[in-house]
Amino acid sequence: MPGREKWVDMECVEYRDLGMIDYGECWQLQRELFDEVLSRRSAEGPAVGAGYVLVCEHPHVYTLGKSGHSENMLVSEEQLKRLGAQFYHIDRGGDITYHGPGQLVCYPILDLGRIGLGLKDYIHRIEEAVIECAGEYGVVGRRIESAAGVWIVDGKSAPRKLCALGVRSSHFVTMHGFALNVSTDLSYFTHINPCGFSDRGATSLERETGHAVSMGDVKERIVKCLERNLNVRIYKN
Repeated sequence: MPGREKWVDMECVEYRDLGMIDYGECWQLQRELFDEVLSRRSAEGPAVGAGYVLVCEHPHVYTLGKSGHSENMLVSEEQLKRLGAQFYHIDRGGDITYHGPGQLVCYPILDLGRIGLGLKDYIHRIEEAVIECAGEYGVVGRRIESAAGVWIVDGKSAPRKLCALGVRSSHFVTMHGFALNVSTDLSYFTHINPCGFSDRGATSLERETGHAVSMGDVKERIVKCLERNLNVRIYKN
């Protein structure tokens, strides 16, 4: 984390830990905060802060991005009910993914103009923050060309997705974000083609390390990694 003397040169971003929250409720909160951050640009006087970083977990839910393909959902509506899972077709990029308990979901709602990043660079830095965080547990995450997110590629099996990433940006303000599997029940990924891939699997920090990983510890580490890579100060209000 940067020293205190460097905070003066950084944009401030508010951190909110939402705990376990229904996906629809969280999506609505994202939209409200997105509108707030966007409205700061036209407000008189200096803007306060560059946005928000929301972290949470969701009850079982599948989400399909605006360019996704419904055939990548491999179960029927009735089977979804038996799984106790919801389904949403949403306004982010990417295809289908799963969210559930044991998965750290992070939604940065940021004014990219305030922090001096283009969208491509922003996505690269988010991936790098996750790679650094995983590395602190001895897990080597990698990028795969033409496949967003962070993967485990060891040559022993097909690539395994550790972290999914799907972002929406409008007027240089972002919403949606990434989902890092910590202690996720990976069986829920067998009901979809994750991110549209039928030949790749999913994994978690616990599966890769072979031992329990604290969600609270991951939250603390990912915030520090985001600070370093986005060059912002993330604070709790």
